[in-house]
Amino acid sequence: MQSDSNQSNRISNGCSCFPHIALLRRVLVLLVLSSALLTASAQQTAPSRNENSVATSKKFVGSEVCAQCHAEIYKSYAGTAMAQASGPAMQGLLTGEFRHIPSGVHYRVYVEDGKAWMSFERSGENGLSGKRELLYFIGSGHRGRTYLFSVDGFVFEAPINWYGQQQLWDMAPAYQKAREIPMNLPAVSPCLSCHTSNSQAPVAGTENKYASPLFAHAGITCERCHGPGSAHAEARGPLVNPIKLPPDRRDAICMQCHFEGSVAIQQPGHTIAEFQAGENLSDYVRYYILTGANSGRLGALSQTQALAQSVCKQKSGDKMACTSCHDPHSSPKQEEKVAFYRSKCLSCHGEKFGAKHKHKEPDCRVCHMPPVVTADIAHTQATDHRILRDPKMPLFTTESQTEPRLMPFPPDSGKEDTRSIALAWESLAQDGIKNAEIESDKWLQKAVQVTPNDPGVLSALGYVEQKRGLTQKAREHYLRALQIDPLSNEAAINLGVIEAQAGNVKRSMEYWQGPFDRIPSRSEVGMNLTLVYCATGQLEKAQATLTQVLKFNPDLPTARNLQRQLSDGSAKCGPY
Repeated sequence: MQSDSNQSNRISNGCSCFPHIALLRRVLVLLVLSSALLTASAQQTAPSRNENSVATSKKFVGSEVCAQCHAEIYKSYAGTAMAQASGPAMQGLLTGEFRHIPSGVHYRVYVEDGKAWMSFERSGENGLSGKRELLYFIGSGHRGRTYLFSVDGFVFEAPINWYGQQQLWDMAPAYQKAREIPMNLPAVSPCLSCHTSNSQAPVAGTENKYASPLFAHAGITCERCHGPGSAHAEARGPLVNPIKLPPDRRDAICMQCHFEGSVAIQQPGHTIAEFQAGENLSDYVRYYILTGANSGRLGALSQTQALAQSVCKQKSGDKMACTSCHDPHSSPKQEEKVAFYRSKCLSCHGEKFGAKHKHKEPDCRVCHMPPVVTADIAHTQATDHRILRDPKMPLFTTESQTEPRLMPFPPDSGKEDTRSIALAWESLAQDGIKNAEIESDKWLQKAVQVTPNDPGVLSALGYVEQKRGLTQKAREHYLRALQIDPLSNEAAINLGVIEAQAGNVKRSMEYWQGPFDRIPSRSEVGMNLTLVYCATGQLEKAQATLTQVLKFNPDLPTARNLQRQLSDGSAKCGPY
């Protein structure tokens, strides 16, 4: 999700009475925390298996139980990045400080009274200071690490990251050029799913409000790849052995966290957090790759896609998997890596080839899997998993195709899904992708015929219509979405804009209040409410709402300015 300082992703409604009211940008894709931007999927009311971690705790037992019989594997696994992917903040605290030049803010991570804290301070006329208690860490620290804090039960990612490869503190990827202090980056379920085990599901209708503790087990447990372990621990029942799974389901275990694609669309009634080893991943999320409009740079989570492009994978087919080169139970020591990965190459290419091919350079990776700067995470390099044959060829080939196309990934991931394609194009349209708006309109019209009771499709179509000035059609689709899912925040907020434009101020406030209570980090919703309260002379309510906005986003310029104006009586919200 974009920070509130970036207004380019919001669309003004052109309302003359409330020119500052913002039409909520639709964000329907899943994105993994370890890259730049976070997004939120459409809320669904269909029952899901993972209502909370307590409900699933009877099936999942944690790696410590596995250690009772598999002590050596447990010991070696404990040293891997996956096992160290999360935990309590004090157990993984990396203290430090730095000054972010664009915003002029000094950040500090430190220990006080036995707790982990992050402080922020900017001096001068626009000065601001504060601190947050850090509750959990996310990331092994090899590439990076960030921390989570909570405000009123809503969990957020700290705006700063530790970048392990460069050994420095800096802003999180989304905020490298931020001018303000961004404190409202929600820690959403897909992020927690790939860095923790048995995390809580968010409270219904919210993006990031969770019960405590946030997750049952730190890091990634054995059960992420082998399925729930209670039956096996109690009666030696079967466990999932990834090697024995069909290739697509074997590969899905790694793909769930090591692939992002251009767009990922959550399936109705499911979340990626519910996926278990051995299941069909496309039942939970559909991935699409945008071709013909790529930046030509490698993303931090594109190993799966890159491997699929390699000649090694194409010639080996299903025989080759991530585990052909990586042992999930252990990581080679630094001094062992060259020999370890060389042996993986020679297991196919043979010792004779290895003896005559560049025998003075034993590290195959230098030429064939070089590290390259990632497109989505600053200060970070990723290994190019395309396994280039010719070290002189460009790292990224230029596509001859110029018109953007959406391709499902994997290519054989099932029959065409009209709903997912429509929502994927609609999401890309918000990013300004060429021709995406045309494709979005075409596919949404199809999708609403195929799935007429899908609140995500109805909200998306309503948004497209609202932008085009087709207010009545948009209203009908939003109302239908809310009838099916009363917690559809997007439908409620944008319907509130329509009511505000029509002069129905009381109704607009009713539509906005619920979403603001459920997603208070979306400051534009609270600002809409504040402006309406102010314009109608309800100054106490305007002050209270504005205080809530600043509680979650303390450095939002428009909110700080309005707060000063309300305090000194100079606010001019205009009559309604």
